[in-house]
Amino acid sequence: MSCFVNGIILGESILMKHRRGFLAVVGTILAFSAVVFAQNERKQTDAQKKEIQNIVKIVDGAATGQAVPNDLDLKWVHEDMLKAQGNKEYVPFTVSIDPSKATGNVAVYWRVVAKDAPNEASQTGTAGQKKDDKEKDKKKSEYAYEDITFVPVTAGQAPMRISRSFTVPTGDYDVYIVAKEAAPDKAPKNAPPPKISLLKQSIAVPDFWNTAQLNTSTVIIASHIEPLPAPLTPQQQADRPYALGSMEIVPLFDTKFTKNSELSTFMLIYNPKVDAANKPDITVEYNFYQKPAGQPEKFFNKTSPQNLNAQTLPPNFDFAAGHQLQTGQAVPLASFPEGDYRLEIKITDKIANKTLTRDVNFTVTS
Repeated sequence: MSCFVNGIILGESILMKHRRGFLAVVGTILAFSAVVFAQNERKQTDAQKKEIQNIVKIVDGAATGQAVPNDLDLKWVHEDMLKAQGNKEYVPFTVSIDPSKATGNVAVYWRVVAKDAPNEASQTGTAGQKKDDKEKDKKKSEYAYEDITFVPVTAGQAPMRISRSFTVPTGDYDVYIVAKEAAPDKAPKNAPPPKISLLKQSIAVPDFWNTAQLNTSTVIIASHIEPLPAPLTPQQQADRPYALGSMEIVPLFDTKFTKNSELSTFMLIYNPKVDAANKPDITVEYNFYQKPAGQPEKFFNKTSPQNLNAQTLPPNFDFAAGHQLQTGQAVPLASFPEGDYRLEIKITDKIANKTLTRDVNFTVTS
């Protein structure tokens, strides 16, 4: 169902587009254990265990200032922030490598360290130094999160993107990522050393658990959204971090769109006030602004507001049961002149008399 504003056809809600209750109830996002390499209960070969030991030494060395090459053109692409369980936040992230520079499997390791944690060099000691097992466990526990995955290199992708996640309390963190060609069980004689890359990314994780503050997840730009016929296994969930409850989002990270495409957004709304029936009363407005080069931006258009309240939500909607409040729209861009735009998403909590906005900058091309 499209709406007409100022003579221009604008988008349908994703509720109508996907016809599976995009604004309906989903369960709370799964939170994973922070136990090192145990999140997914996966079995590791001896070669993989050795790979892990080597990579951990590399990260330990980098934390003390040792240089690491970027053989695989490893880059940080994007991260999103959502609410998890247990007063923690869920951070799916995406990195990329150049698949033409790797063969076989690539081991991808990530370590998340709180910025206010003790100096990491004092946690890890000298790379390769023997440590007492209790001391190792103590130092590992000081990381907010760490994990590893082994990904087959896919030819023809340029770049090859890899999405994974971590779950941490609110705070400021450094994320260390290592991508390394997995060494074969028996390397040929005189074989070159495996290619390796390391990057360090700083991120600030917001507090979605402050019930006094109206808040939202990051705005996820979606290629499309698929229903999940059955719950994922822990391993599947680890490999597909944008699978949330009974649906899976396929995200877009490039905000340049052609006129024959559409802009689809997804967002979760946190901590609205509720009425006596434990229902919120939220209005969501989608306003589009043009950003002409060298000129102030100007209002372009808007879609009809979305109302999320007792009349529009499912009768059984209940925050106390772990249900989450979602919003999103899919807007065709055929009527948008080429150029740069800002989408302003305005969320108004009528019960609390609070308002916040989220922005999405994007470009329309021919």
